[in-house]
Amino acid sequence: MSFSITWHGHGTFSLNIGGKHIVVDPFFAGNNPAAKTAVSDVAADFILQTHGHGDHIADTVGLAIRTGALVIGNFEICNWIGGKGHDNVHAMNTGGGWDFPFGRVKMTPALHSSGLPDGSYGGDPGGFVVTAEGKNIYIAGDTAVFSDMSLIGRMGLDAAILPIGDNFTMGPDDALLAIDYLKPKVVIPCHYNTWPLIAVDAAAWAKRVSSETEAKPVVLAVDETYTV
Repeated sequence: MSFSITWHGHGTFSLNIGGKHIVVDPFFAGNNPAAKTAVSDVAADFILQTHGHGDHIADTVGLAIRTGALVIGNFEICNWIGGKGHDNVHAMNTGGGWDFPFGRVKMTPALHSSGLPDGSYGGDPGGFVVTAEGKNIYIAGDTAVFSDMSLIGRMGLDAAILPIGDNFTMGPDDALLAIDYLKPKVVIPCHYNTWPLIAVDAAAWAKRVSSETEAKPVVLAVDETYTV
């Protein structure tokens, strides 16, 4: 069995876990200036939704309706998606976990905001720890660094996906602090270089990760895949 992670630019990822397709925060070409893949070319059995901002949810409803994917997110976002004509949802809240056909998902806190594109309330933002194939993968979502990341790290993380773009989320320095709290074996950066406002030298950051932490940095190109 396998567990692979593909980055599609910004905060959007595809996970392939034992042949199941899980998409994180759908935001593809046409909406996402960093993406190369069109949402029409994406397979999805499940969708993990960290929060409701347009740069994370722009393609969620269309992808979910086309594929029939189960959308996993907070209660408010799941209600909103249901109101858009897709009722195959699984609502969660911070700290809760559930066993899905591909593995277990636990919803973690995030320090951010979460309004929806139409201005309605998007509930609390979050992240996820996905446990599958004997691996624990932390998807931070959009967040600042927070000291309780050390509690997430106690789960024993094989990989952590962290934003590094600054301004809207933690930047490179705080992401290094997050690594210290989380202690993952591998760290994958995201949410950078989509627009000038979040421009970051990811290669320089990766050198700091290698020299200042015990984690292995994996900087993916758009549509590149890493197997955990």
